[in-house]
Amino acid sequence: MAYDEGLAERIRHCLGAHPGVAERRMFGSITFLYRGNLAVGVTGDDLMVRIGPDATDAALARPGTRPCDMTGRPMRGWVLVAGSAVTEDEALRARVDEGRAFAASLPPK
Repeated sequence: MAYDEGLAERIRHCLGAHPGVAERRMFGSITFLYRGNLAVGVTGDDLMVRIGPDATDAALARPGTRPCDMTGRPMRGWVLVAGSAVTEDEALRARVDEGRAFAASLPPK
């Protein structure tokens, strides 16, 4: 599956040149890790955000957000955000910051 390179480039801009940020291609998607922990990614036209299990319900209440279901079973702690819901830079930055904050809360790998 191809991913939206434009969205990936916008994420790169949000994350900046922080030394703790790395990119990795996985399963036809592009992911962005912070201190070795996956924070956000792009799969198809959607933004994938790692938010942690405790934040899942609140995140799902936001427009354009749905459960991340890559295997037929929703993954708690992860959500997919429609690309159309993050067309504004401010909206994208908020979601990217949310993913980075959760990754930062984990021990570095």
